Amino acid sequence: MSKTYHQAPLPFTGQKRNFLKAFKQVLNEQISGDGDGWTIIDVFGGSGLLAHTAKRCKPAARVIYNDFDGYATRLQHIDDTNRLRQVIFNLLQDCPRKTKLTPALKAVVQATLQTFGGYVDVASVASWILFSGQQARTLDDLMQHNFYNRVRLSGYPSADGYLDGLEIVSQSYVDLLPQFINQDKVLLLLDPPYVCTAQGAYYNDVYFGMVEFLKLMSMVRPPFVFFSSTRSEFLDYLDLVIGYKLDGWERFAGYHKVSLMAGLNYSARYEDNMVYKF
Repeated sequence: MSKTYHQAPLPFTGQKRNFLKAFKQVLNEQISGDGDGWTIIDVFGGSGLLAHTAKRCKPAARVIYNDFDGYATRLQHIDDTNRLRQVIFNLLQDCPRKTKLTPALKAVVQATLQTFGGYVDVASVASWILFSGQQARTLDDLMQHNFYNRVRLSGYPSADGYLDGLEIVSQSYVDLLPQFINQDKVLLLLDPPYVCTAQGAYYNDVYFGMVEFLKLMSMVRPPFVFFSSTRSEFLDYLDLVIGYKLDGWERFAGYHKVSLMAGLNYSARYEDNMVYKF
């Protein structure tokens, strides 16, 4: 199989690259051999890094990447993204790095984005010109922010092979999960836009609120690997369900947790968690 990636080729907030070592360890401990006979579903696919890692770790498994955020389309346009990066980099070459753009210079960058003759990857552009940790879902949203000179110094490398071997779908979890949850040897990878967290990294505009979260949890059963953080109340929810033995509590009792410290920028830090049960 082709190259193994240790981070997503293009920016995506919350891509879980810091959990890859622990994630692979769990896969190898719980799924024997090359994964033959298993189906692994990256339900909220995001950057596809979890699906990519699962396929490299268990190459015989069927790995489904639910690309509900359009990340595969972004990968197809890396050449345009690199071309746009170079244009903006040249425009800002006399502006000190990490400083706020003047109104005049911001207007020049805005005009460049609006007239660029190619694909505009808003998430990548946001990582170049917005304050660290800020996100934008659309170009119009991006334009409302203050701009900073944070343009990366080099282009993005090719993403050749990143999605090799993956079965790519784009479905709501409500439609996807019922197809698999009653089958044996199906592992669910779950990294949803939790209630109480910023959801700007997700392309889809539908708000993932409490009802959606509870609907999702009604479908989840072992084996699963969940990703959450202290910015959400996921662990509190699990402890409530288990402690009060609410409906379906057995599905979550005895879960395991791996925790890491993470940060959006120099002043915002939180705990990321990987929760799993087989």
